[in-house]
This record gives sequence, C-alpha cells and structure tokens, in this order.
Amino acid sequence: MTRTAFKLPLIFSLALLASGCGEKEDPAYKQTAVVMSVPAEVRVYGADDAAGKAIADPILAEWNRISGDFNFTDPSSLTSVVNAKAYGEWVKINDEFLWLLMLSLDYYRLTDGAFDITFAPLWPIWKEAASTKKMPAKEEIFKALSNMGSNQVQVDPERKMVRFLKPVQINMGGILRGYCFVRAARMLKKMAPAYPVELRLGSNMLAYGKKNWHYDVVDPFDEKKVFGRFVFDEGVVMSSSGREHFVQIEGKLYSHILDLKTGYPLDNFSSLVVYSPRLESDTFLASAVLAVMGREKAFGLLSKTKGAAAVWIDGSGKESLFINAASGTRWEKEKKLF
Repeated sequence: MTRTAFKLPLIFSLALLASGCGEKEDPAYKQTAVVMSVPAEVRVYGADDAAGKAIADPILAEWNRISGDFNFTDPSSLTSVVNAKAYGEWVKINDEFLWLLMLSLDYYRLTDGAFDITFAPLWPIWKEAASTKKMPAKEEIFKALSNMGSNQVQVDPERKMVRFLKPVQINMGGILRGYCFVRAARMLKKMAPAYPVELRLGSNMLAYGKKNWHYDVVDPFDEKKVFGRFVFDEGVVMSSSGREHFVQIEGKLYSHILDLKTGYPLDNFSSLVVYSPRLESDTFLASAVLAVMGREKAFGLLSKTKGAAAVWIDGSGKESLFINAASGTRWEKEKKLF
C-alpha cells in the first residue's frame, strides 16, 4: 500500500463532488456510509426510495464485507489471521485472498518495489514525523526498509497457501478500493438497473449508465478552485492525491504517498487522476500503483489500456495530460467553485 495516511481521520474532499458547487443536481436516491475510513456514497438517479435502496444496500454491504475481511487492524480479519500465523508456517487462504495477494505481488514486481504491501514498519515513523514536524532519521528509514519486502511473501497458488520468510506484515489496503469497484461493477451488471448509478469511495468514482457524467479535480494548491474536469458517458475514475492529505515537515510540504522502495514521500508529485471506460476485473490498476511508477511509465502503461485517460499534476502544479485515442472522455480546464 502506498497511500499511507499521516492523519487517520480522512475528510470528505471537494474532489469527491459529482457536480461543482452552485450547479443544480439531478434528483437522485442517495445513501451514504463510511467504509475503510473514507466516505462512501451511492446515488441512483431518477429512482424512488425502494428502487434506490434495492441497489445501494447490497453494494454498501459488499464494501463493508471487503473492509471487514481484509482490514489490517481488525484482529479477526483474514489479513490479521495470516499476519499472526504465516511467519515460518503455511497458512490456508481462500480464492479471494489469493487473487488479491497475487495481484499485490504483481504490482510489487511491476513497480520494482515502490508498491509494497509489507510497509507496516514505515507507518509509525511518518506518523511521528507528521506530528512533530521533524524529518525522521535516515537510520530509522533504513531499519524499517530492512524489515519489509514483498519478496519475503511466498505463495503456493495450487494449494492456496501463504507463508512469510521473514516476520513481515501485509496490508492490501492500497488496492481494496479498486477491488470494491470491481465487485460493484459485477453487481451492477447483474442487476441491470434502469437508472444511472454513481458510486463514490474516497476520491474514486464509478459511473454506470448513460448520463452526462463529470469528475472535478480540485486544484491541489487551492481547494476553492477546480483544476480541471473529466467529462464522459460512463466509466471509472481512480485518484491518488498527494496534496489532499499533505504534511508540512521542517517548513516543506510532503506528499502523504510513499515510495516504498526508498521509504520517503513521492517527490515532485501532487496528484494523479485516471479515467477508464470500464473496470476489468483482471486488469485494473490502482492509481497509487501508477503514481509510484512515475509519470512516464504510468502513461506508457495506460497507453496499452483501451480508452484510458489521465492527468498528472506535479509538485509545482503543472499538469501533464494523457488521453488515449480511443478514449470517450474529454478534459476541460479549471473553473471556480466559489
């Protein structure tokens, strides 16, 4: 997981709004919750309470199940059971856990270790740095890195078992929000609702059904201003914002997204927002994975994804835009919220 939160309570960012302030919203059934410590919302446009509830209830229930099953801090979760037993012995896991684990390890290899689900030793170091506003000692970072490494996680896919070669701890939170959308997309396909449906989980959005959808990207340096907007017919938007929960240490702003190969916050990075016309269950790329790859590699990988688009905003606020020739979205630049 690369999105290591320095401040545990996460706020409902302006970037989550489906429409800019002052714009009239279409009538919709709305249900909200908190899942994985971030705001979750289901909107079913044009539906009455009964029809909207029939769609929202099972989706939010599934998201809560995923959160509970794979929660790093809940001692009864599947993740906690594996973390407690897997050092030195094989532990049986189910198909779902195996799929998520194998995907996480693929991302580790794809990013040359910059995305690493064994990041636990770094968490308290940067929380302390954010609290004291002092940079951690290099020795602390090096020690934490020596106790990490997804290459220490051994998987036997045939037997559906996992063990750790060192006493590492795994936390797959960096891909769970994307996985929630995978599950929701399957559920919506099966439900085939007659209404457009909008799903929000943190700063991520899934838009189902034909509608004039848009996703506002708030300026990372001015929350009263929309930096730009993706406009599209249908699809998924995944976001990683280093400025959304930035910290100031010794007078300098740092992204809260860590490069787990170095142990330090991503340099020269503000945010990455990625659009895809669909969410394929076997190929989805978490935006945090793309962020730690760097702009050029991320855009190169997205060029192989049909219909993809993305905007990268660097540490100075300069944008780089990528839109695949087959993409059905367009990028509109900036507008004031107030």
